Formats: sequence, structure tokens, C-alpha cells
Amino acid sequence: MPLSTPRPRPAARRPARTRLLAAALAALTVAVGWVAGAPRAAAADAGAAEAGPVVLVGVTGVRWDDLGSLTTPSLWELSRSAAVGTTVVRSAISFTCPSMGWLAVSAGGRATDLAVADGTCRTLRDPLANGAVPGWADYEQAMAASSYDSRLGLLGETVRAAGVPATGVGPGAAIALSDADGTPVGTHVRRPADPDGVEDAVAAALGTDRLVVVDAGTVRDPGYQTRGRSDADPDVPTEQEEEPPVSAPDVVTEPTRAEQVQEIDARIGAVLDAVADADPDATVLLFSVADSNRRANLQIAAAAGPTSDGGTYAGGLIGSSSTRQDGFLQTTDIAPTVLDALGIRDQAPTGALVGSVIRHSPDDATAGARVAYLIDQNRHAQAAAPLVGGFYLWWVGLNLALYLIVMVGLNNRVRLWWSGVLSRVWPRPPGPGHPRRVLHGLRVAAVAVAAVPVSTFLANLLPWWRAGSPPWALAGAVGLFVAAIVAVTLLPPWRSRLLGPMGAVGGITALVLAVDVATGARLALDSMMGPGSLVAGRFYGFGNPAFALFATAMLLTAVAFADPLLRAGRRRAAVAVVAAVGATAVVINGSPAIGADFGGPPALVPGFAVLALLTAGIRLNWRRILAVLAAGAVTVVGIAVADWLRPPDERTHLGAFIETVLDGGLWTVLLRKGETNLRILFGSEQTLLAIGGLLLVVLLVGRPARSAVSAPDGGPYAWLSAGAPLRQIATDAPMLMKGLVALATTLGIGFALNDSGVVVPATGIGLAVPLLVAACATWMLLQQPAPQRGPGSLAPTIPGSTGPGTSTGRTASANAPGLPNR
Repeated sequence: MPLSTPRPRPAARRPARTRLLAAALAALTVAVGWVAGAPRAAAADAGAAEAGPVVLVGVTGVRWDDLGSLTTPSLWELSRSAAVGTTVVRSAISFTCPSMGWLAVSAGGRATDLAVADGTCRTLRDPLANGAVPGWADYEQAMAASSYDSRLGLLGETVRAAGVPATGVGPGAAIALSDADGTPVGTHVRRPADPDGVEDAVAAALGTDRLVVVDAGTVRDPGYQTRGRSDADPDVPTEQEEEPPVSAPDVVTEPTRAEQVQEIDARIGAVLDAVADADPDATVLLFSVADSNRRANLQIAAAAGPTSDGGTYAGGLIGSSSTRQDGFLQTTDIAPTVLDALGIRDQAPTGALVGSVIRHSPDDATAGARVAYLIDQNRHAQAAAPLVGGFYLWWVGLNLALYLIVMVGLNNRVRLWWSGVLSRVWPRPPGPGHPRRVLHGLRVAAVAVAAVPVSTFLANLLPWWRAGSPPWALAGAVGLFVAAIVAVTLLPPWRSRLLGPMGAVGGITALVLAVDVATGARLALDSMMGPGSLVAGRFYGFGNPAFALFATAMLLTAVAFADPLLRAGRRRAAVAVVAAVGATAVVINGSPAIGADFGGPPALVPGFAVLALLTAGIRLNWRRILAVLAAGAVTVVGIAVADWLRPPDERTHLGAFIETVLDGGLWTVLLRKGETNLRILFGSEQTLLAIGGLLLVVLLVGRPARSAVSAPDGGPYAWLSAGAPLRQIATDAPMLMKGLVALATTLGIGFALNDSGVVVPATGIGLAVPLLVAACATWMLLQQPAPQRGPGSLAPTIPGSTGPGTSTGRTASANAPGLPNR
């Protein structure tokens, strides 16, 4: 509805109201801080006094498919008695080395190590004679150069500040328990060579300490062994470094993966035996924190013993609020979980912990079924990851082919030239094709291309990754759902309405995405256009491609449903439809419990506001544009602040962003988003190919398209439009151009605000253009004279249209197929 002009207010009132508002905000801030922080110290002290000992067992490279009742008896027994899950170990690069995994435990956030020319991972070593962790200067240098603001030594510093006695066993444990200077807190013990020695060390530590961290070993696939590096710290003499002895056979023979896993299983069994004998009430946490080669995998995770809320990790799955997926957690969740189990999590620096405490989800499944499920999730992730790049190439290729067919292939001059060529090589060339048949085929093709994105999500309803050839199985699943959507879209009443196909495909796309995010985003995870679990960018809500699809679908659905109302003169009803669809879109996209998309509402609110203003007949000016932009900003800030006011374990990244801003980390976030955009824009072959292809199409067909639209009789496309000018579609569908302006607004703001934001307009255009082609084909079909009127024939349903074939006063015979346009 029209916006009212704001009344001028007395200038004298503004300062007073400003002071009153500032005072109210200050009081609210103090009250919230007192409520949240007053009992913090007392609760932390009480929790630290009541919490039992915690044993953190870390390994690298161990997966659930390594499990065997005879080969790994300790892990097998643990999988039967404990709660299990998978760890996503993604660091700052595509695969995670052991040093990066243990540094993530130390920092409670993503961490990295210095890269070397041969691409190998660092061999971890115990602290040197002066107590320093080897390579700590390298770790600090790598983190300083990265875009992540993780604090190395966070876990160790918090443990020491809380006065919790701790012991670390093995080189990885030394990294996890190091302080900010690279010196382990508490007691460090070199890992014994035999399992009995490990059991004795853990039992002795449990007699005096409340936290025991054990590095149970590293699994490296053959050909991916770690390499030693010289210490980069000039204060530590090189001669103090100790290298493990290497026998002659080890120089030429690498231990197999199975042999390495068996050694680790024996150490894990020794730790479990020590816990059973020394303190059965201890909480045991087992995580694999790194990959075994340069290909990322989901790693093993398990928890046994009491939980921090008084329960017991017995059966079921473990996950975390950072993933909202049962069975999935991240290495960034390990530090918060350890501190929470010790009752000292509140003593960590505010906002420094990126992850969340793991949560237990009991179920009635058998242990074998849980492990099979976790193995299947890794298989799904492994099958999907290498197909994403190829899928985008195919999807971009389909869009480009559709554009060229429409703008070049259906040009009457090109069609006649091609018919002449065929007549020379084929005595009886086929007829030029009736316009109705051509338009029907074009509409089916356009709807099929537009149905591909949502079909990639629906394909995860079928276990295509279990097939012998996953790529072909995925193609078949996508094709099946595309065919179903095309069939539904081209059934009455959608096919006989000008914007019917647009509304049908847009509505199906929006509905599927909304239901999926509201129920846990299971279809989106490891789909072709959804988040990849191995990337660990997002596990719930809307990622950038999904947001672009959802926003485009909702806007075009609003256009399709409001258009007949506007044509019927019911302007207020049309505005109400736009407002209702827009409010629904913002709630679904921005709600922390559903979409949890920080960059979505600032783009959706202006887009739908522009669409509502244009529908209401209100002209845009710079003041109204600033007002709708401010509305979007206020909406997202309000949602984020509301999320920030919730307990830390219940926050999403919306509340985490507010915490980051309050801690002074805004510039780091903006810098990382800018770097990500530039990397995707200039560092992806698929992106460059897509941009190059689109520019080629614009250069080749831009001028012919403008010429055709400005032609009074349809120009080279008059044989399809029955002589009606192409610009008449804007009159017959008055909401169409308004929708395009609103869509450009949303996609443009989405590009500016989101990290990897270049994906937003590219994905939105990829859905919108085929739907526009389908709308144009439907409009042309409505202009074509039907040879016979029957129950199934198309008839003009556009109020105010001049009818088929008479839009410009020309007869149908003057534009008969096969005759050149004059």
C-alpha cells in the first residue's frame, strides 16, 4: 500500500528523544549484561567443582569404515556402548593435516599450518628440552596470514586460568594443551611405545588430574606420509630436536592402513582400560581430527560416560549446534565440549569459541545401524564432492544453449537460411514447423531447465550415491524429478495462464527449499547446489546458492500470483499478495531456527518492498530507495540481536556475528568475505567459463534482442508471435517488468552482502531466465490462432489483449510460417 509522507516534527524534540533512546538502550545493555554475567563466576566455580575428570583421545585419519570386530576390537566395543558420530575436520584448506587438526583443538576455531613446496604434512614431535612445542612459530605465522581470527592456545590458557590440573600424552596433546606462547600447560608425557605404557600413563594422570589429553596416533595412507621440518624458532637450538629412530625396512616399506589402525586401536583400548580401573565416572571423548591423505573424509567420533547435563553417553548419535545434524560435529566443537565437561566453559574469552558443545541424541537403532548410517554419510559426501563442478558446467551449458536457441535458432532469418541449406542437400527437406509445435517444445525445454536446480535437492530422496556409477544414478534421479515437475507444470490450469509455468516452477522450488530447511536441511546437505559436509561451510539453513534459488522463486511466484489481480484492476489485493509472500520469505530465510541466513533479509526486504511499491503504482525515488535499504538492515540486525540474546549453545552464526562485532572482529569478517568473493570470481575455472559464456551471448544476441523488442510487428520473431510486437508482453503481464526490477534489486544486494556473493546473481539468473522464456513462449502461444477450438485448445485468457493474430491489425496469413518478415 502507498507509503505515507512523514510529518515534519519540531526540531527541539529530536535531541531529547535521542537522549531518551540512548539512555534506554544503555539501561537495557546493562540489564542484559547483569542477567547474563552476574551468576557466571558462581556457576563456573560450582560447575568446576562438580564436574568429573575428562579424557580426550585424539587420533588422525581414522574413519568408521576402518571398524572391524576382529581387527579393531576396542573401537568395535566402543561403538556398541558409546554415542557415535562423525567429525568434519575441514581447516583453512581442502584437506587437514595432523598439525591443523590439533591446532583447531587448541584454538577452538579453524587453524592452519605453513605450506611447503612438496605439499606434505608435518610430522608432529613432542616438546623440546626447553618445553616448547616444535614449530609453534610456524603456526603463529600461518595463522597471522590466514583470514581466520582463531586464538592459538585458547584451550590451554583457559584450563590454566581455571586451575584445572591437566596431563598431555603424545605430541598432538602437547599442541592441544599449549598456551599462547607454545608451552604445554600441566604435565606432558611422551607417548609410550607399547599399549601397556599408555595405560599406565593415563591411570597415573587420572590419579591427580581432571583433564587428560591423549594423542593415540596418526593414520596416513600409503604415499602420504608426514615429513619432519626444522624448527622455525631461532631461540630453540636445532640439535635439541629428537627424531624417532628409523629402521632399514621402514625406509622402503610403509605400514599399511590396516596395520596403523590396529596400533591405534590397541592404544585406545589401553586408555579405556585405564579409565575403567581408575575412574569409571570419567567422560571419554574420542575424535579423529585430521585426514589420512589429501582427500577430505568424515572422521570417527565417539563419547562415553556422563554428560554435562547429568545424562550418559550411551547409544544414539552425537552432533552439535554448529551443524544441527545428528551424527555431524566439527573439530571446532572439541574445545567447547572439553571446557563444558570440566565446568569452566564460561571462563573462556567471550566470543572466542567458534564451535558448540556436542549434544547427545538417543535413538532405538542398533549399534550396527548407526555405524552403517555414518559410513553411508561419508560415502554420500565422497560421491557428491567431485560432481559439483561438472554439474555447474552442465547447468550453465543448458542455460547458454537455451539462450542461443531462443535468440538465434528461432530467428526467422536464421530459420529460412537453414531451410535453404537443407534444401540443397536434401531433395525433400522437412517443413519449417508449425509455430504452435515449436512454442510447445520451447516451453517444455525452458521449464525443464528451470526445474533442474530444485531437482538436485529432491534427488537426495533417492540413495544415488550407493549405485555402481553414482554420476549416472544422479543424472537419472535429477531427470526423473525434472520430468515430474514438467508434467505438473504443464497441466491445467498452469499451462493456459500467461505466467502459470513461472508460478508453478517457482512455487515448487520455494516450497521444497522451505520445507527442507525447516526440517533440518537433509536434502540440501551434499546436494549439487547445497552445502557440502566436507567443506564445513554450512550444515543448516540457506547457503548462497539455495538463498538465490529461494529468493528468485519467491519473487517470481509473487509476480505470477499478483499479475491476474493487477490486470483485473484489484491493485490492493495484488499488493497484499506481494506483501504476504515477502513476509513469508523473510521469516523463513531470516529466522535463526529455519533459514538462519544473515545476508538474506537485507536483500529480500528491499526486493519485495520495491515490488510492493511498484505494484501500488508508487514511483521510486532516492528517499524511498534508502528507506527500503534501511528496512532490510534493521530487519537483519533485529533478528541477529534476538539470536545473540539467546544462550551461547543455542545461537546460530547470526548471534555469533553480533558477538564478533562487539569483540572488534568486524573488519576480519569483512576481509574474509571480500577475499572469498575474489577467489571464487577469479580462481574458479567454472566461474570464469560461465562469465565468459554469458558475455559471449550478450555480445552475439544483445543487439538482435533489442531490435526484436522494438520492432512493431515482432521483427524476426513475428512468425511465432503472429505479428504481435514483443513489447506487448509487458502490457499483457503488467507485473513482469516490476518483478524483474525487484529481482535485480535482491540479487544485487545479495551479491554485495554475502561471502562468495558472486554465486547469488549467477544462480538467480540461471533460474529466472528459463522461466522468462517459458512465459514468453506461453504468451506467443496465446497470440497464435488455434486451427480448431476444442476443450483442450489454448484460448487467450489475458484481459485487454487484442486476441490471437490481430494485435497489430495484421492477418494470420501475412505471417504464415515460412514467409519472410518484411
